Amino acid sequence: MTDVTRNDATKRFELPVDGHTAFVDYRQGDGRLLLVHTEVPAALGGKGIGSRLAKGTLDLLRSEGVKVELRCDFLQSYVERHPEYRDLLA
Repeated sequence: MTDVTRNDATKRFELPVDGHTAFVDYRQGDGRLLLVHTEVPAALGGKGIGSRLAKGTLDLLRSEGVKVELRCDFLQSYVERHPEYRDLLA
């Protein structure tokens, strides 16, 4: 189970940690979701929050049956290191 939630109002996947929120911005594409930017607040840096956010976001999208296009270097790198998520790529 993940703590990542989808916030359609802000078009973000969010992970709240210690009073801060790490997030992945997204946009709707042609039948897929475009993941465009990942941000982890500096106060949370070096704690693996980015990886938790990436995993939680991708797991949530898998459960929804959504295909994605990665426009974010961090997420592209994450999927390269975790090939089990390649099936989500549009």
